[in-house]
Amino acid sequence: MDISLVIPLYNEEESLPELSEWISRVMAAHNFSFEIIYVDDGSTDNSWKVIEELRSKNLNIKGIKFQRNYGKSAGLNEGFRNASGNVVITMDADLQDSPDEIPELRRMIMEDGFDIVSGWKKKRYDSTLTKNIPSRFFNAVTRKASGIMLHDFNCGLKAYKNKVVKSIEVYGEMHRYIPVIAKWSGFKKIGEKVVEHRARKYGVSKFGWERFINGFLDLVSISFVGRFSKRPMHFFGLWGSIFFITGIGIAIYLIISKFLDPSFTLTNRPGFYLALTTAIIGVQLFLAGFIGELISRNAPGRNSYLIESKAGL
Repeated sequence: MDISLVIPLYNEEESLPELSEWISRVMAAHNFSFEIIYVDDGSTDNSWKVIEELRSKNLNIKGIKFQRNYGKSAGLNEGFRNASGNVVITMDADLQDSPDEIPELRRMIMEDGFDIVSGWKKKRYDSTLTKNIPSRFFNAVTRKASGIMLHDFNCGLKAYKNKVVKSIEVYGEMHRYIPVIAKWSGFKKIGEKVVEHRARKYGVSKFGWERFINGFLDLVSISFVGRFSKRPMHFFGLWGSIFFITGIGIAIYLIISKFLDPSFTLTNRPGFYLALTTAIIGVQLFLAGFIGELISRNAPGRNSYLIESKAGL
C-alpha cells in the first residue's frame, strides 16, 4: 500500500464527509493505493456514526473509536499501530490541513529519502495573541533544546516512513514532539515543507492555553528520557557529585577558618547552612541515581534496542 492517512479527531462530524471526498479525489488523481484511518477520540457528537456511513461507501476508510477521550497522542499512537502504508501521513480532521499536499509529502519521503517531513504553516489564520506568538516561542525553545531546525513542531500535517511510526511510542501529550522522539530513536533525516493553512470551516479549536505549559514539561521529559533512560546515574551522579563536592569544599573552608581563628563561629554563618544543604542535596541525588539504575536494570526494555539491519543472522 502506498499511503496510510492517520487522522485523530474529536467532535468533527461536519468536516468528515468533505475531508474524505477530498482525500479520495487526490488519491485517485495520482493513482495511489491508500487507507484512511480515522481515530475517534471519544467524540460526544455523531462523528463515529459518520465514519461508519463513510466506511459503508468506501472500504479504504477505516475507523477506531476510543471509549473515552484520551488525547491526540493516544489517537496517533493507535493509528500508527494499525497503519500499513509505505508512507504514513498524519493530518487534522478540521479541514485546516490541505490533502493537496499529500503527493509532495510522499515524494519527499520516497524520493528524497527523508525519514520525516514536517509541515510548516508559514501563513496562519489562528489568533496572533493566543496561538501564533506562543507557538513561535515554544518552537524556538524546542529547536534550541533538540537541535532539530523545524519552524513548526506542532503542525499536524506530517509524513513518515512506515519504519519510523513502528519504532516510536507516542503517549501523554508528546505528539508535539514526535520529530524529537524519532531523533532519539535514530531517525535523523528530518525535512520540512511549507504547507497551506486553511481557516477553520467547522467547529471550534479543542486546545487552550494549558497546552503550552504541558508542552514545555513534555519537552523536558523527552530530553531527559532520550538521553538518560538507560543510564540515569550519569545525570544524577554528575549533579550529585557537584553538589556534594561544593558542600564539602565549603565545610573544609569553615573548618580551616575555625582553626586559624578560634573566635570564628561556624553554626551562625550562612556558609555552614549552605554546606549542609548542598551536601544533603548531593547525597539525595546520588540515591536517586542508584534507584534509577536499579529500575533501569530491572525494566523489561533494559536491553531493547532499535536495530537497523542484520547480515547473516
